[in-house]
Amino acid sequence: MGNRQNVMIKGTKDGFILQLDDQCGYDTLKYELMEKLSVQYKALDDQPLISAKIQAGNRYLTNEQKEELREIVRSQKSLVVEEIHSNVMTLEEADMLKRQHEMSSMAGIIRSGQVIEVEGDFLLIGDVNPGGMIMAGGNIYILGTLKGIAHAGCYGNEQAVIVASQMRPSQLRISKHLNRAPDTDKNDQESHEMECAYIDESDQIVVDRLQVLRHVRPMITKHEGGR
Repeated sequence: MGNRQNVMIKGTKDGFILQLDDQCGYDTLKYELMEKLSVQYKALDDQPLISAKIQAGNRYLTNEQKEELREIVRSQKSLVVEEIHSNVMTLEEADMLKRQHEMSSMAGIIRSGQVIEVEGDFLLIGDVNPGGMIMAGGNIYILGTLKGIAHAGCYGNEQAVIVASQMRPSQLRISKHLNRAPDTDKNDQESHEMECAYIDESDQIVVDRLQVLRHVRPMITKHEGGR
C-alpha cells in the first residue's frame, strides 16, 4: 500500500467527512478505514452522537458494502453515518431516476375507486372526483377540481407539491405527511384562484395561493436530475 492514503478523515463543524479513494480495492479501503478510525478517533462513552458523511467518489458501492461501511463507522460508538455519496449508479438506478423526473399527463375525469400512479410528475386536465386518487413520485398538477385524494412525493420526496385549479380535496398527502380536508365551508364555495399545497418549515402541509410557489419552491421549474 506504500504511503498512499486511501482514507482521509476531515473534521468539520457539522461532524466528520470520510473521503474514500476510488482507485484501490474495496477490501484495502475497508481495512484502512477500520485502522484509521480505531487509531485517530476513540469515542468516549458519554460523548454525544457525531455525524459522519462518507464520500466514495467514482466508486460504486453495493447495498451490502454500504451497510458494512456503516457498521465499521458505527463501531466507533459515537459516530453515526448520516450520508453515503457516490458519483456512480447502476443503469437500473439511472433509469429509475430518469422516470422519476418525467412528466405523465392525461385528460379526463378520475372517478371514484380509480387510482392513477406514476413515478414522476403528473398533469391532469380534468377533475378528480371524490373517491378518486392520484399517486405521483413527483409533483401533481390538476387543471380542474380536486375533490378526491392526491399523494405527491409518494416515494419520500418532501419537496413535492400539489397544484389544483379548485382545491377541494378529501385528503392531501405529500411524502409521509397527511392533511385531511379542512373543516371550513370552503368545500361548498367556488374559488377562482389556483392553489398549491406543500410542506412548510414546521413539517405541516399547507395550502396557499399559487403565487407563493416560486418563493417556497424556487427550483420547481428547473430540472432536478442533474443534482
